[in-house]
Amino acid sequence: MPRYRFADFVLSPRQRTLVRAGEPLPLIPRYFDLLRFLIERRADAVHRRDIFDGVWTDVIVSDSALSQAIRTLRRTLGDDPREPRYIRTVSRHGYQFVCVDLVEEDDDGSAVVAPPAASLPATATADVTLPADIEAQTAGTELDPRAPWLALLLSDPRSEAAREEQRDAAERLHALGTAETLRRLEGHPQAARARAVLRDTRHQVAGAGPVPLLGPPDGFAAARALVALRARRAARLVAGRWIGGTSGGALAGAAAGFVGGLLLALVPGATAPLSVAPVLAAVGAACGAFGGAGVSAGLSVAEAIAFSGRRPALMLGAALGGGLAGGVAQVMARWTLGALFGLAPAIGGLVAGLVIGAGVGAGYAFGTRGVRAGLAAPRRRSRLAVALCTGAGGALAALALSLAGIPLVGGTLHLVAQASAGAQVALTPLGRLLGEPEFGPITRTLLALAEGGTFGAGLAFGLTRRP
Repeated sequence: MPRYRFADFVLSPRQRTLVRAGEPLPLIPRYFDLLRFLIERRADAVHRRDIFDGVWTDVIVSDSALSQAIRTLRRTLGDDPREPRYIRTVSRHGYQFVCVDLVEEDDDGSAVVAPPAASLPATATADVTLPADIEAQTAGTELDPRAPWLALLLSDPRSEAAREEQRDAAERLHALGTAETLRRLEGHPQAARARAVLRDTRHQVAGAGPVPLLGPPDGFAAARALVALRARRAARLVAGRWIGGTSGGALAGAAAGFVGGLLLALVPGATAPLSVAPVLAAVGAACGAFGGAGVSAGLSVAEAIAFSGRRPALMLGAALGGGLAGGVAQVMARWTLGALFGLAPAIGGLVAGLVIGAGVGAGYAFGTRGVRAGLAAPRRRSRLAVALCTGAGGALAALALSLAGIPLVGGTLHLVAQASAGAQVALTPLGRLLGEPEFGPITRTLLALAEGGTFGAGLAFGLTRRP
């Protein structure tokens, strides 16, 4: 495995260190991988899409995440984007590593030793140009390194460029000391918003201290600002995830309904025609899409806004989304059956949605437990493993509902068929196939396991589709 020397830096992929003049420079793992990726592809101007595929291989992140990573690398290297010595921006394309004196050598595992200090060339300044109003606020504060960055952090950004400058200021303040920065914010009218930005950038700075939201007087306002900040940044990605999860739930419901209809028509003693299969497929697709829309919305939003406490956030988001979808479906189904057919069967929508959502969320959280930030986008076998874990969570939740006597789609259809004269979707033949005289507890449990597992797996497979 090679290591790379350039200017006064040594990058060792084997030891995963970036050293300058014998001193290690802290970088979070993803940013280290990005620098290595650009160096290894230094002959090319690397497209942003290729960077996402090569570095963010297991998650989907917004374009601003890449911009932030490049900004941090430039600050670490002492690079100037206006006159780059290391990382050049290729307009409307991507980035290229352009240092001309890079040397590639074998890495034998020995300690990294930088060239003598006398031979080190000077590096470009990493400072950015502060807006004029910020410069005016911090005039005469040259002895206070935090002052200009605090002023920028406490400003009110009105554009995307200004928001990026504010995030840059937060990262610099983390490097100068998180605890002291928080102390300096106490009592300021804009402290809540500034705390939210500090919390949002904490995971991008190696060695950054904690930014608590519980306890400070402005904690609730800061939490609200943090949710709004992350939701706005990830809105487009969340919309795409929601569509994928909804489609996955619909396809899973259609497949389950079609297979169930075939079994209902082909088992010995069945009276239902084959035409029941496409009918049940349509019903399953509608139910899967509706439930998938609720659960995937809750999962996507939770995944976009929660970095700390990701697992409980995913469970809570999926449960709330599932409960909302189930509650609406329950009301609409009761109104429809009562108004058109005079039926009032027991339908467990709200509770079923909450429980299935929580189970699917728990399975998805376990399957993507290696993800720290960003929207999980595993590939190949990893994606299949996530789908299986999510399906298992849905199946266990469905089992709990079955044991509690709360029906899912199949059980509800059976109740409706029993209450309707001439209906052909009663599931009694399936019970007899399993040795029960009617649609008994064994049949109900196995059907619920199949429904919950298929729904969870299909939703996860659609949710993790990588654009």
